[in-house]
Amino acid sequence: MYEPNVIGDWQECDEHAGLRVRVHGLERAEPPRGRDDAAEGLTYFRFRVTVENRASDYFGIHLEDGQIDVRLGADGESALLDWRNSQFIEGFDVYPLRRVTAVPYAAGTDADLNRVDIQVQLKVDDEWTDRYLWSGGVDLPEGPVGTGVRGGAAEDGLACQVSNFLRREAGPAAE
Repeated sequence: MYEPNVIGDWQECDEHAGLRVRVHGLERAEPPRGRDDAAEGLTYFRFRVTVENRASDYFGIHLEDGQIDVRLGADGESALLDWRNSQFIEGFDVYPLRRVTAVPYAAGTDADLNRVDIQVQLKVDDEWTDRYLWSGGVDLPEGPVGTGVRGGAAEDGLACQVSNFLRREAGPAAE
């Protein structure tokens, strides 16, 4: 069974070795240039989509509003994506060991913000990547970053045990 990423997780792009993408920073936020008239009665939120290049060559990254789909609530209702206030990635060359970030703004009913699904499909060097999905909620903590463990993993999992062992061995100086 396919398991979506937790908001905050990195997703490796299978088509481009060394390239990875992350949806993170999901929070309530008013848009910088004012509210869209279509958002009357809706609650605004923003999130970040970061693309990181860990390869030895650069990649041309393109990410616009049509490549991001935001769904809310248990029924997967479409959120209003405010393209006027959002900052997208339009044909940017990401060199090795560099990142580029888009900051989209969206709006939805307050009751549905506890369940947010964000699907992203990058265009890399004029080729489409697979679509990747992140799930979370506004005002919920993000999954652990950089540990490779999903947010719902058991506390006694192997990765958790190894992390705890390394912290104990490092002593109080590491904390």
